Amino acid sequence: MCSPHAHTLARRPCDKERAARNDGFGMDRGLGMPIEILLVEDNPADVRLIMEALGNSKTKRHLHVARDGVEALALLRGPPPRQKPAHFDLILLDFNLPGKNGREVLVELKHDPKLQHIPVIVLTTSGSEEDIRSAYSAHANCYVSKPVGLEQFIHVMQAIEDFWLNVVRLPGGEAHGYRFNSNSAH
Repeated sequence: MCSPHAHTLARRPCDKERAARNDGFGMDRGLGMPIEILLVEDNPADVRLIMEALGNSKTKRHLHVARDGVEALALLRGPPPRQKPAHFDLILLDFNLPGKNGREVLVELKHDPKLQHIPVIVLTTSGSEEDIRSAYSAHANCYVSKPVGLEQFIHVMQAIEDFWLNVVRLPGGEAHGYRFNSNSAH
């Protein structure tokens, strides 16, 4: 049993609890379940880079790819009629997509009560101040411009993974004995 003060610093579980859950102190899904990431990206080269950058991870995760905004929303909401939608813990969203672009997808996600709590990282080539402002106005959780060089790109992806999967606590994990499902209304 942990001391009563074990959870006072950033709600970090004590070593015994961490070992029992095998989750570190970041985003755990409990019971060894992998973290489900949706990558919304139309560029096959960027998809490969992201997969490679995340390939050496110690975190259990599944990376799902949607090639455009329509496909992403269909995966998130589930196919009709009344089929269960896929569960996602984190979304990596390119703004420059064919058809329904990333801005439109972000607005729809953040207006949908069943999806609005899923963290969205805008990962795009644009460094435009207008795009950055529009992303945050639409409630993106963060905005990252894709680096041009391979080494820098891998470094940025590893930093995203370290922060979002190992440091912060996201919906879909266990907190205070409750189990959350990212795609269900609370």
